[in-house]
Amino acid sequence: MKGLGTDEDSIIKLLTSRSNSQRQQIKAAYKTLHGKDLVGDLQGELGGKFETLVVALMTPPILYDVTLLRNAIKGAGTDEKVLIEILSSRTAQQVKDITAAYRQEFDADLEEDVTGDTSGHFRRLLVILLQASRQQGVQEGNIETDAQTLFSAGEKNYGTDEDQFITILGNRSAEHLRRVFAAYMKLAGYEMEESVKRETSGGLRDLLLAVVKCARSVPGYFAETLYHSMKGAGTDDQTLIRVMVSRSEVDMLDIRADYRRLFAKSLHSAIQVYTESLSLSVLNYTGIY
Repeated sequence: MKGLGTDEDSIIKLLTSRSNSQRQQIKAAYKTLHGKDLVGDLQGELGGKFETLVVALMTPPILYDVTLLRNAIKGAGTDEKVLIEILSSRTAQQVKDITAAYRQEFDADLEEDVTGDTSGHFRRLLVILLQASRQQGVQEGNIETDAQTLFSAGEKNYGTDEDQFITILGNRSAEHLRRVFAAYMKLAGYEMEESVKRETSGGLRDLLLAVVKCARSVPGYFAETLYHSMKGAGTDDQTLIRVMVSRSEVDMLDIRADYRRLFAKSLHSAIQVYTESLSLSVLNYTGIY
């Protein structure tokens, strides 16, 4: 970054060949050696999507989630997509860590900010997910009961009892829900996702679908998320960057495998086709190429 112009290739090669924890050490050493903030200097030298990607790579994972949530609920409008993606896919401990980091970073309560910016059944399910208190393991005696309750709340009768969907899908463990989904299919003749689409709408439908898909497979959920970010006219670069960065050191290899299984193409080739803004070095780092 010194002198006229910026050696972007060197920045890419260096930052993408290190883990996030190593990048934090580089940031600290940069401050000690040069008395400047590395992220600030990078922002001053870069721009556009590349700047967004590099800043995301330089942000610790929990702080990255916290910042995304803050931006999603502050300012004009609410980015429901970000709220849904993060709160439906993170583990209970990660949600607790996010809540604590949010308070420390912004001196505010995440639940209060979320409830102040959302409403109705959508808000209620978000609050349940923020509690991070799902039941543990499988309650054998409740599998058939839960399946029957969901059937009665939707497909069996005219109208929908959203509260039952929210209570069961928001509070049971992923292992338990997978057993419930199998029992539900035998009972109703529909997959759980089909019934959610038929019986609910709007933000609640999107959130319930995310919860169901994450209960089945978090990597599968993110494979679908990436697919839809690149489907149709234009590319949802924000979602593409967000998922690639947040999952790169978590389950990207599983996401890659699920992407090929679900869409009969490699994630690497899909990104090459749909975007020109991400370099192969970044793809190398995230385990795709």
